[in-house]
Amino acid sequence: MRLLHSTDLALRVLMRLAVADRAAGTGTAPGTGTAPGTGTAPTTREVAADMAVPYTHAAKVVATLRRLGLVEARRGRGGGLSMTGAGRRASVGAVVRHFEGDGDVVECEGATPCPLNSGCRLRGALRRAQEAFYAALDPVTVEDIVASPTGPLLLGLASHRSGPNTS
Repeated sequence: MRLLHSTDLALRVLMRLAVADRAAGTGTAPGTGTAPGTGTAPTTREVAADMAVPYTHAAKVVATLRRLGLVEARRGRGGGLSMTGAGRRASVGAVVRHFEGDGDVVECEGATPCPLNSGCRLRGALRRAQEAFYAALDPVTVEDIVASPTGPLLLGLASHRSGPNTS
């Protein structure tokens, strides 16, 4: 199974924001996370630069994470992105399910339906495998995936940035 680019990016954004909050010592209050060494919460543009992805992709993912209540975004001076309590406790399986959707692993219907559709056993087996994949991710939280050695690596991303990305 291969994750959509948006799913991968959503997980990386959550991880990046979780370590920003932790580095700032603000892991409990939404809206108070800061980027290491800057005294301000990281912006979508900065997170996109840290993750080496286009700003437009990051902005779409951040908007979805905001709608899910996992990320808080504030505009203006002193604004930026931070994790919510729900974001830190979020199940990786739930995030992946949301971004991947409820679709089957293979397309059995559609413009050219599979001729085996009425008696196929593969579709059910793949659906069970997909659910097992999600079930394995369900107990894992965002906090779990930023534990060492991942957290320190993520903190290093912002410190290597030579300044705000203006692209």
